[in-house]
Amino acid sequence: MSLSLIMAVVAAVGVLLIFYSVAGARRGDPVQARLTQLGSMQARSLEELELQQPFFERTIRPLAVRLSGIGQKLTGTKRTSRTERRLAMAGNPADLRTMDFLGLKAVVALGSAGVSFLLLGLLAGDLAFGFLASVATGAIGFFAPEFWLGRRIKKRRKAILMAVPDTLDLLTISVKAGLGFDAALAKCVEKNKGPLADEFNRALNEIRVGKARRDALRDIVARTDVPALTNFIGAIIQAEQLGVSISKVLQIQSEQLRIERRQRAEEMAAKAPIKMLFPLVGCIFPSMFIVILGPAIILIAVNLGGLNH
Repeated sequence: MSLSLIMAVVAAVGVLLIFYSVAGARRGDPVQARLTQLGSMQARSLEELELQQPFFERTIRPLAVRLSGIGQKLTGTKRTSRTERRLAMAGNPADLRTMDFLGLKAVVALGSAGVSFLLLGLLAGDLAFGFLASVATGAIGFFAPEFWLGRRIKKRRKAILMAVPDTLDLLTISVKAGLGFDAALAKCVEKNKGPLADEFNRALNEIRVGKARRDALRDIVARTDVPALTNFIGAIIQAEQLGVSISKVLQIQSEQLRIERRQRAEEMAAKAPIKMLFPLVGCIFPSMFIVILGPAIILIAVNLGGLNH
C-alpha cells in the first residue's frame, strides 16, 4: 500500500471524526451551564474555563463563524432560509445556528480540498491531478453536511411519527380525566421522552410567556412537517376557533391515528416479502444449491472420469 493512499485514508477518517464530533455534541441546558460557570468563575482562571469547553466549541465553531460568509455567498439567500428551516426540523443538532452550519460547510470543503491537494498533489508529485481531486473533494465536502442534516431530519420525523399515536392517547385520557388542554399537554411532556415531547415542551414554554396557543402549535407544524401531527394540530386549532369540545376532537383524532398506524404496519408487512427476495436470491439460494447439487456434481465428475479411463 502506497504512502499517499495511507495518508488519504487517515485524512478521510479525520474528516469523519469532525462530523461525528458535531453530531455527537451533547445538548445541555444553557442557563444551567451559564450559572455553573458564573458560580465557579471566582475560583478558576479564564484559561481553565475555556479549556473546559468541548473541542467543537473551542476550535470548530469559531472557525466556522469566520468562514460563514463564504458559505452564505455560495448558498444564496433562499438557500440560507431553507437551511434555517431544515435545522429547525432536525432539532438544531449540537445547537447549530444557520451561520454555524454554513461555516461548517466551508470548513469541511476547504479542509477536504486542502488535504486532497496535499496528499494527491504535492506528495504524489502530480499537481494537475491533485488540483482536480481537491476540487472534487471540496465539492463533496461542501455538500456532505447537507446529507448529514437530511438524515437527521428523516430520523427525527420518523421518531415523531411513531410517538404521535401513543402521545395522543395519553392526551385524550388526561383531558377526559378533567385536565385542561395545557395541563394534559404538560402531563404528556412529563411522561414521554423524545423529539415530540421536546416540541410540546417548547410550545408550552411559549404559551407561558404570552404567545397564543394557536401560534405556538402552528410553529410545531413548521418545525416538524409530519402529516399526522399536522392534521392533529389543525383539528385542535379549528376546534378552539369554533368552540367544539376538545375532548371529542381528541377522541376522533386518536382513533384515526390508530387506524393509520395499523395501515402502516400492514403496508410494511406487505413489503417484507419483496425486500426478502434479494437476500434470498443473492445469499441463501446459492448456498442451498451448493449443498444439494454439490455431491451430485462430484459423483457425476467421478463417474465420467472412470468412464474415460
